[in-house]
Order: sequence, then C-alpha cells, then structure tokens
Amino acid sequence: MKIGIMGGTFDPIHLGHMIAAESAREAAGLDEVWFIPTFIPPHKQNLPQASAEQRLAMVQLAVSDHPNFRAVDYELERGGASYTVDTVKVLRQLHPELSFYYIIGADMVMYLPKWVRIEEIMESVSFIGLQRPGFEVNLTELPAKLAAKVQLVEMPLIEISSTYIREKMRLRQSVKYLVCEKLRIYMEANQLYES
Repeated sequence: MKIGIMGGTFDPIHLGHMIAAESAREAAGLDEVWFIPTFIPPHKQNLPQASAEQRLAMVQLAVSDHPNFRAVDYELERGGASYTVDTVKVLRQLHPELSFYYIIGADMVMYLPKWVRIEEIMESVSFIGLQRPGFEVNLTELPAKLAAKVQLVEMPLIEISSTYIREKMRLRQSVKYLVCEKLRIYMEANQLYES
C-alpha cells in the first residue's frame, strides 16, 4: 500500500490541507493519506494555540468523512520537538510493509537538502511536492539522488492559512467554508482562538 503523510501543526486544519491531501492522493495513486499533527514544530517560533488533544480532535473531525484519510497521533504520543526523521523511523518500524510518501508544499522541496538527517529520511520515504500556480520547482537544482525521490503534483492555488482562521475566530467572524462544518462547530463550541 502507498501511504501519503501530511505533517503539520494543524492549528487548525483547514480545507486547504484537505485539498492538498486529495490532490496528492489522486495524482500519486495513494491508497491513504495519514495526517500526523506535530507536538512541537521545531521550525516555528510560537507554540500551537490549541492543545495537542484539541488539534488531534480537529484533525479527526476533518478526516472523518473521507474513507482514505486517517488521523494518526504518533508525534503527539511521543511528545517533544517533532522531527520528520523520528516520525519516519517509527512509521518504518510499525509498518515495514507500507510505502510512504511525505507530502510537502513546492516551496519546501528546495529546502529538503537542509532537513535534519535528510539522508536517513530519503532511505525510508519518497516526497510529493505540491505545485501551486505561479510557483515553479526545478528539480535539477537538487542533488540527483534526492531529486529522484520527488514527484511533483499540481494543485489549485488555495489562499487559506491557519493564521487567517485563528484571526477570524479571535474577531468572532465566520470561518464557514474555510474549515469543514463539523470542525467549525467544534471550534465555536470550545471557544477556540477567541481570546
């Protein structure tokens, strides 16, 4: 089976994440996409505003209607900073029979050589780079061994961010159609991001 991995803070998860995952699933012929919320993202300055439990609950709500999407709590269970190399190692140990494809934005593709222990990561996963209109990736600029592990996939330009949703929630403005309806109801019921 081919499994796509979507990692992120998901603070909160939104329809842009879902569209990205579905674009990757369809174009790369993935059997499933696993959404893995990070506990502490090592590359971000600020800690997530929602708790780990709330972020996992939001991901579970968001993926609940898709038969090929799953919420996975490996990084939340482990705690600490969430490095891809550690997550990939756990995935390989638990599921040696599966093929994993890490889904990233096209802008991140060119940063892959700077990832912590990228050589180890490359041994365990391939990458799906999501190309948005107006952002071109030139794989020839990557080391050949790494470029061979990257598949580029087209996706529509979706200008939604978790930051934008948090700000709208703080101002008590509608986030309808930015997140799935179950998630909108959950955020409002729990007064997430309102302070």
